[in-house]
Amino acid sequence: MTHPTLRVAVRKFAPFESAIAEQFADFLRVSRRDASLDAQAMDLNPLHEAIIGSGGLGDGSWDIAFMATDWLAEAQHAGLLEDLSLHMRRDPVPDFPEGWSASLTGLQRFAGGIWGMPYHDGPECLIYRTDLLAEAGLSVPTTWDEFYRAARALHRPEREQFGTVLALFPDGHNGFYDFCIHVWSRGGEVFDDTGRIDFTSAAAHGALDFVRTLAADERAIAPAAHELDSVKSGLLFAQGKVAMMANWFGFAAYGDTAPDSRVKGKIDVAPLPAGDGGKSVSLNVFWVLAIGSGSRHKELAWDFLRHCASAPMDLITTAKGAIGVRKSTWQDPRVNAQIPYYHRLAWLHEHARELPLTPKLAVASHIVDDLLTEATTTDTPTATLLARAQRRAEAEL
Repeated sequence: MTHPTLRVAVRKFAPFESAIAEQFADFLRVSRRDASLDAQAMDLNPLHEAIIGSGGLGDGSWDIAFMATDWLAEAQHAGLLEDLSLHMRRDPVPDFPEGWSASLTGLQRFAGGIWGMPYHDGPECLIYRTDLLAEAGLSVPTTWDEFYRAARALHRPEREQFGTVLALFPDGHNGFYDFCIHVWSRGGEVFDDTGRIDFTSAAAHGALDFVRTLAADERAIAPAAHELDSVKSGLLFAQGKVAMMANWFGFAAYGDTAPDSRVKGKIDVAPLPAGDGGKSVSLNVFWVLAIGSGSRHKELAWDFLRHCASAPMDLITTAKGAIGVRKSTWQDPRVNAQIPYYHRLAWLHEHARELPLTPKLAVASHIVDDLLTEATTTDTPTATLLARAQRRAEAEL
């Protein structure tokens, strides 16, 4: 009798790691299956390389992977993903897709298939300490200029309290996403209708100027921004070291659920600030569980994904500090009693935009990473940096 082992590539984040382990244990209990879990946690760049760059999802190295939705087109184009619609027909997920917001069931459905099941959600929003804003007599910022002024007013490095934080570690993640949000919130577009990048607009200029000015201001942000990714930024917030930040909704919830959090009951969320000539806008990127085309245990993998999609398992995702994806979780009275702003996920999704579906999105993200790194470490004029990035984008994309 065989004893299969499911190898799962996990985005390194304690809530993901503990949730997937508990969900697999429950899966074995309910299904009475004889199997093991080998879950390996990795930061973003190593994760992308393991499952896509080196073809690990296609050669059988990984059965299941945590994947950001903006990686799906690249992985599907390379033939690395199993089409889940085949398994849906064999053994469908109860109340799918009706039990999820429409914004969580579209990005993974393209090219005639379904390439991942929603697992973790939470658009970007403004996350802030209610006690610190009240103590300083500040209103919640609604523009980026107000955000900058508030960050300075709340900056208290002598007590290890920083006004805000920037996640500028070049992992193709938050730097890229934040740049897009800053452009959009100033009324601009990063991609035109054909998917062509435009780095030369006035909105792009304003966005880059804002980020590089904030990054250089030691009286406003936490130090070592180039070493911080979204997770490390969220952990700083939970440690009570950041007054407010633009980050994923999940890090607000983490601050209210992590056992060692110092900010429980002191957190609220709001729409992201607007820029000159624009309006508040967020970004819809979420994490899915995908099955590798080279998996030797596809039926077992699907059965586990199906189990993770159930309402009780979605609540486990939430209880561990990540963000559940089902409507029932967002509306759950017990969840909202602990995290009073949880129900606002529905509103945030209504005001969130999506990135274009292209297999070269990872290439675009690293171009922006390099742009931001140079902008925040050199004195090269903004216009020169943007023109250089535009030429590179046209050559590589």
